[in-house]
Amino acid sequence: MAVFVLDRRKKPLMPCAERRARLLLARGRARVHRVVPLTIRLVDRLQEDSTLQPLRLKMDPGSQTTGMALVREPDTTDTTREDTIRALTVLMLLEIQHRGPSIHEALTQRSSHRRFRRGRLRHRPARFDNRTKPEGWLAPSLQHRVDTTMAWVDRLCRWAPVAALSQELVRFDTQQMQNPEISGVAYQHGTLAGYEVREYLLEKWARTCAYCGAHNTPLEIDHIHPKSQGGSDRVSNLTIACHDCNQRKGSQDVAVFLAKRPETLQRIRAQAPAPLRDAAAVNSTRWALYQRLKATGLEVEVASGGRTKWNRHRLHLPKTHSLDAVCVGSVDTIHNAQQPVLTIKATGRGSDQRTRLTKHGFPRGYLTRSKSAFGFQTGDLVKAVVTSGKKAGRYFGRVAIRATGSFNIQTATGLVQGIAHRFCILIQRADGYGYALTKRAFDTGEAGTGAAYAAALSLPGMNPGVSRANG
Repeated sequence: MAVFVLDRRKKPLMPCAERRARLLLARGRARVHRVVPLTIRLVDRLQEDSTLQPLRLKMDPGSQTTGMALVREPDTTDTTREDTIRALTVLMLLEIQHRGPSIHEALTQRSSHRRFRRGRLRHRPARFDNRTKPEGWLAPSLQHRVDTTMAWVDRLCRWAPVAALSQELVRFDTQQMQNPEISGVAYQHGTLAGYEVREYLLEKWARTCAYCGAHNTPLEIDHIHPKSQGGSDRVSNLTIACHDCNQRKGSQDVAVFLAKRPETLQRIRAQAPAPLRDAAAVNSTRWALYQRLKATGLEVEVASGGRTKWNRHRLHLPKTHSLDAVCVGSVDTIHNAQQPVLTIKATGRGSDQRTRLTKHGFPRGYLTRSKSAFGFQTGDLVKAVVTSGKKAGRYFGRVAIRATGSFNIQTATGLVQGIAHRFCILIQRADGYGYALTKRAFDTGEAGTGAAYAAALSLPGMNPGVSRANG
């Protein structure tokens, strides 16, 4: 995983390898600017004295998770060569976990509490017609996805010399799926033929056989109403089935094939015409995100989900959000794709509520007005070195404070309770996000323990940048 590098004026330089970052810190040529993601600042270099290579930030927006990838592109300044291979070198993989569902639940709970209080305590006339929404308005849970993605685009552009952006604008080309002949036979026999429909059906039917529920097995496209009996190729008439079920069904209509299983038949008939789950959220935010990306002034490349899947299959990459981001747009080859993934979870900055509420929305207890204790705030990244007692050891993670001075630390391996504040060292202030380093195998998705974070804390030059908070 690359390390971000800034010059002495905090302008971005080319990212470097972890080994080089350690040497720069050990020789006193750099200081730790930020721990997660690791960013160093050179004390003897300016951006004008450095050579910058073209970097591109790719993203695969999703309903729950957005994948990002920072890649280095080949030098295309040589216009004499027309056969330049677009070989991308992956510098960093990131996955942003949105908190849209929690925002939706909080707003729903607040609405129900308000409705209960108004109905029981006092009557107020309806006011839903008194407010108008501006053009382009998005629900808070959807607007959060756009804002969070743009916040990290801005951060990465401040830490690295990003020259271009890539976005998966359309998850599925629904127009092509509804009318396959809209662009003629050339589209049907091109390199992307069928990928839009296949990926759509796999997502819609949760990658399981619609008839027997089998998963982790090769799946085939099946016509619910057989094509030999006049069935169409529209996605509302398509499903996925394992090889055995597809062979047993043959050219039968689904009503005949599932005559003895009415529950399964009813489920398939109800799910077939329904749109893909979470597709509405992605479709509502994709254009808003695209307009925000264009406003940055950088070149924006857009592509469809079908092309992303085609690139992933051609390059034999596993399906993850971050590797999907690498495969967005035009790609020929990829280097250095097997590396840890930085998972960024949006946690928010706490609540402004000053009371605990009952199930009916009435206050039942008051909270302290101070959000800090002994120099710490909930969400800060800390390192705790406990020298004796039952909790002896070294811990690194996000802290949850108490006014008593007995803190809880959420580490990569679990929650550690009852750590005294005097053992805690502040590493990084809370910024509304939780971080975890996932070390994935290339084909298994195996998770690690975040040991790289602990290794980062021992970098030379780290200790002068932190301070012990003793209250």
